[in-house]
Amino acid sequence: MTNPFEILEARLSNIENLLLDLKHNSKEPISQREVEELLTVKQAAELLKLSVPTIYGYVQRAEIPVSKRGKRLYFSKQELLDWVKEGRKRTLSEIDHEANSRIRKSSL
Repeated sequence: MTNPFEILEARLSNIENLLLDLKHNSKEPISQREVEELLTVKQAAELLKLSVPTIYGYVQRAEIPVSKRGKRLYFSKQELLDWVKEGRKRTLSEIDHEANSRIRKSSL
């Protein structure tokens, strides 16, 4: 019969190794893809085809998604693209389709 203490020792050793792996993996440098997703003010302005002062104005009025560390501003490329899409105006046919859908639902 196997000694239960040996089983516990093996399991604890396995847990310890997993924790050490997690510790070492969490200190890995940020991947290149993650770095590319963060933009500076100038890069955000270029992406959005706006001037840098316009970007600062949006930041001041809290109209644009931004992260701040110290005196530096960082923009997520994906958040900026989503922000632009949120401001999209619907076409007349989309508005008409939505209105017809609501009329149909209310008449049921």
